[in-house]
Order: sequence, then C-alpha cells, then structure tokens
Amino acid sequence: MFTKIILLFAFLTSSATAFTQSLKKYTISKSGCSLYNYCEMKFEMAKSQDSSVVYTGECVNEGVTYGIICVKLLNPLTDLVAAEALLVSYADYLKDGFEITKASGYGRGHFLNNNENTRGIIDYWEDEKKNSWKIKAWTDGKIIGFLYVLSKKPLPEGKVNVYLDSFRMPGM
Repeated sequence: MFTKIILLFAFLTSSATAFTQSLKKYTISKSGCSLYNYCEMKFEMAKSQDSSVVYTGECVNEGVTYGIICVKLLNPLTDLVAAEALLVSYADYLKDGFEITKASGYGRGHFLNNNENTRGIIDYWEDEKKNSWKIKAWTDGKIIGFLYVLSKKPLPEGKVNVYLDSFRMPGM
C-alpha cells in the first residue's frame, strides 16, 4: 500500500511539472527590447524597404504560436498620434502577408505598462486556415513591437495577455 502511495505521489508530481510552463525574459537581439514568453525564440534580423532594422521571432508552445516583429524605425516619429497611425498601417500591411480574412477592428489608445509616451493597438483576427489570432502592437515613435498569438484551438486569454503586454522598449 505504501509503495502505491509513493508511486501515485511520484506520478502526480511529474505530471504537474510537465504541465507547468515557465515564463522567461528574452532579449530581442541587439534591439534593446525584450519580452517575456513561454517558449524560446530565435530572432532573425533583416532590413525593411526604408532600411529600418527588423527583428522577427516565433515559437510554439502547446499548440499556440507566439510571435513578434520588432522594428527600429530609421525615421523616428515624435508625434504619438502619427505613431499610432503608423501602427495601424503596419498591421493593415501584415494582414495581407498573414492571409487574414476576418478582423474585429482596432482598439486604440492603449499605453504600454501605463507609459503615456507609448501607444498601442489591439485586434482579433482569423486567417484562411481558420486560426484565431490576437495581436497587440506598441510604439514610442522609435520602435514598433508587433506581437501576435495564433492557434486553431481557443486562445488561452490569460497567458496570451501576459505575453502581449510583456514587450519592453529600451529604458522601460
């Protein structure tokens, strides 16, 4: 009987550990930005058409894809209204590349970590393959952080929100 209890305890302990997911901080290459994530991302660097530096990363955890596009703008914006408009334009541009077929509509006026020198947008999308997406994009006029999560199954909102709000720019 005692052996069965020990085996049951060992099984429950190992099962619980297998399902726990640690949230870890990741530095986004040489961007000066970071984020917290549930899976390890490898970042690639490229240049956009206007020569801004673009870092991308993506990983999958429990059937959910976590991704980021981080852009160091070559021509920073000091007007945050214009910066927020740039976020919307950038998200609209990405909709085509991600083959988005449905969108809820952008929620505007968000502040990253309650910092009024930032602007953010949020939206829910669906793509051609019927994946559910949730995106948040952030800017301070110098950097754009476009974070996204997608999955065939319902998105785990709590985990998703932690990830989408975890982006940090230099000095934050």
